[in-house]
Amino acid sequence: MKPMHFAMALLSAAMFFVLAGVFMGVQLELDGTKLVVDTAPDIRWQWVFIGTAVVFLFQLLRPLFQKTLKNVSGPKFVLPAIDGSTVKQKLFLVALLVAAVAWPFVVSRGTVDIATLTMIYVILGLGLNVVVGLSGLLVLGYGGFYAIGAYTFALLNHYYGLGFWTCLPLAGLVSAAAGFLLGFPVLRLRGDYLAIVTLGFGEIVRILLLNNTEVTGGPNGISQIPKPTFFGLEFSRTAREGGWDTFSNFFGIKYDPSDRVIWLYLVALLLVVITLFVINRLLRMPLGRAWEALREDEIGLPLAGPEPDPHQADCVHHQRRVCGLCRNAVCRAPGLRQPGILHLCRICLRTGDCGAWRDGLAVRRYPRGHPAGGFPRADARL
Repeated sequence: MKPMHFAMALLSAAMFFVLAGVFMGVQLELDGTKLVVDTAPDIRWQWVFIGTAVVFLFQLLRPLFQKTLKNVSGPKFVLPAIDGSTVKQKLFLVALLVAAVAWPFVVSRGTVDIATLTMIYVILGLGLNVVVGLSGLLVLGYGGFYAIGAYTFALLNHYYGLGFWTCLPLAGLVSAAAGFLLGFPVLRLRGDYLAIVTLGFGEIVRILLLNNTEVTGGPNGISQIPKPTFFGLEFSRTAREGGWDTFSNFFGIKYDPSDRVIWLYLVALLLVVITLFVINRLLRMPLGRAWEALREDEIGLPLAGPEPDPHQADCVHHQRRVCGLCRNAVCRAPGLRQPGILHLCRICLRTGDCGAWRDGLAVRRYPRGHPAGGFPRADARL
């Protein structure tokens, strides 16, 4: 063992001890009207010392572990692609779907809430994958279309009293229309220029929502959004005035507040399944092949037949529809629509743009020799 390894292990342990001592070894206590810094209980310091020893030993023995693992040879495990092409994969997907449907009935309400929000962001990621991963267009204004769909639902529901299933397609159409209008001036832009314009669009939408207080409520958002219903059946103890009936009374079951949360989860799961099905069907069509060919070589795409601009427009419009549809569950879940969550979504998805820049995440198959498969770049540039 080299002295350098001992020095690195000692340095790592010292850094861990300092950080753990600051975050775990001290605490704030109220002394009258003042806050004073006091040492934590002895049990915390014991864990700090144990953690320091573990870090020191791990860093000291890590070169030995790495050398041992290099000499160990075994079969390589490759995770197979699950695209439903075989009977076993189809059965696995069906079993996975059944487990996902039954899962919210055996876990806590808070877990179902988190899973619902996860499903919503899965749909957002799928829409982002269409325009960034499959076609290679660097779009940073994704949160702007998400906000348009969210506030479309909130305004229609708040001012006109439209229901969940009525607002669902309308919000998707409004988001797609916004993408269609934005597509006219920006689809001929490439690379960083497209990113700058779409980022500016997202900021414009956010600023308009924050400053138009009479319509959108400004930073406070739109509150008092009615809770979701099961095709008119309310998830409450008693139906509101003018309502049809309650879910528990109609089916003759005991009232449970978690029924509404489970219903939102199932709706989000249904939207995820529909989105996956539509995107995978599009990828098997000539339109999906053109998206992939556009990503691989935009210059060579016209040589294979299709023009780039119409397929860029189609890709952007499909992304806007997905973004507008998934916002409906977001509006229903919290009962309050605020622009802050949309701005955070835009920031997070901007990072995702870089991660999905080169390849899409969907499993796809195409015939050999197809332009989506990537013909030689030298031939494309001739």
